[in-house]
Amino acid sequence: MFIREESASFLTLPPPPREVTLKPIKRKDAPRIMLGRRAVSVCVSKEMGKKELGKVARMELWPGAWTVLLLLFLLLLFLLPALWFCSPSAKYFFKMAFYNGWILFLAVLAIPVCAVRGRNVENMKILRLMLLHIKYLYGIRVEVRGAHHFPPSQPYVVVSNHQSSLDLLGMMEVLPSRCVPIAKRELLWAGSAGLACWLAGVIFIDRKRTGDAINVMSEVAQTLLTQDVRVWVFPEGTRNHNGSMLPFKRGAFHLAVQAQVPIVPIVMSSYQDFYCKKERRFTSEHCSGLSIGDVRDQTWELLHSRPLHYIH
Repeated sequence: MFIREESASFLTLPPPPREVTLKPIKRKDAPRIMLGRRAVSVCVSKEMGKKELGKVARMELWPGAWTVLLLLFLLLLFLLPALWFCSPSAKYFFKMAFYNGWILFLAVLAIPVCAVRGRNVENMKILRLMLLHIKYLYGIRVEVRGAHHFPPSQPYVVVSNHQSSLDLLGMMEVLPSRCVPIAKRELLWAGSAGLACWLAGVIFIDRKRTGDAINVMSEVAQTLLTQDVRVWVFPEGTRNHNGSMLPFKRGAFHLAVQAQVPIVPIVMSSYQDFYCKKERRFTSEHCSGLSIGDVRDQTWELLHSRPLHYIH
């Protein structure tokens, strides 16, 4: 059989592979690879450069690192549910961490919406709308008594007891229109929550500087009358986890007298049945009561069974 010359190229076999000879080199001449803070010498042929050595090192190291991360994730995934069901203290910290983290996240969502108006007390409606659902996440039922005692259309000062950060849930439940709380200045630097509160018109005072606090109160008194604003004040000045009341400070009452507006008292029932910071306890399925402006209410009478002392 004859094969024409032009078709012979299709029958040409590929050339045999080139033989590569690996030449051993001395250890002192070997390339060095930095692994962390340790230098590792690799004795290979001189034909393999540092670039190829880096690829080999990454191929050997990355699978091990990902394996460790995967094992840590699986361990954490198993440990968290175990702590949730076995440790009441761990459940308390998990719930409070989620509570604070969720509020910060909601504040991030509220900031662009509130920024459209700028600093305005009407933005408090947006914050209230975004925070009302939190009580359902924790199984908290809020019962309100005496909501009709709010004056219909005039400025006033709301005074309320202060037990913990959970008071925010009760406040959002009954917050009147155009009402803003007075808060400590440290809250202004609480990340996204501080900025959202500032946009909502929250009044910040420096408790360490009495002179500045008095000046702020004077400005607030003018704002109450000129802009039809209500103010929410915690007259105890700090949180009280004992379920009773601390001595009242005079700022809220001076504000009401200076502005010649009424005071509306609000009492939040004790959280001791389901929440205790000292015992690291936070359970579900409970009811919190709020009594507004009626001294004949049982809760109000209970809290007034002990004498109230004012700080002079």
